[in-house]
Amino acid sequence: MNNQPADTLIVLDFETTGLSPTQGDRAIEIGAVRIEAGQITDRFQQLMNPGRRISAFIESYTGITNQMLASAPPCEEVMAAFADFIDGSNLVAHNASFDQKFLVSELERAGQSAPGPFACSMLIARRLYQQAPNHQLGTLVRYKQLPSDGTFHRALADAEMTAHLWLAMLADLEQRYGLQQADFQLMQRLSKTAKRSVDRFLLGQT
Repeated sequence: MNNQPADTLIVLDFETTGLSPTQGDRAIEIGAVRIEAGQITDRFQQLMNPGRRISAFIESYTGITNQMLASAPPCEEVMAAFADFIDGSNLVAHNASFDQKFLVSELERAGQSAPGPFACSMLIARRLYQQAPNHQLGTLVRYKQLPSDGTFHRALADAEMTAHLWLAMLADLEQRYGLQQADFQLMQRLSKTAKRSVDRFLLGQT
């Protein structure tokens, strides 16, 4: 599906027990929003029980407690429902390499098929907003004055902010470069373009 319009996809975010599923870390929350024709049309949010206690650091960082997870459904049940939600769609995440690893791992554990293509909003923002102080999500939300309720490190809130960032980047591509219908494949290519070559790459798409 990666030749589909870049304004029709699913933006997702995981909260997890740690940094790497290869080290045994698990997902504890998934949040996602569906964007269709540039509008947020649906949302998915669910805590999930990883089958063990989480650290005090993760509790403090996310605000998700062991008590909250104790009554949450198991990861496999949540990921089966999430697989239906994404249904082969193109996917976006901020620092996508992190979320993609967990998505692939948790889908495999749940016996679900591999996800669709990914694009990374952080890598694209590094190319489009080279003057930003840094490219963390919170910094970019302030830099671009994007909608936010002030909540960070909860999956749905982060997915919503990433969705607004994604739509802002598409709007800037149209305003700066005349790209009215950027497709998903172009955004993937942009994320891998050398910073010094961004203007030449994008002007060549018009």
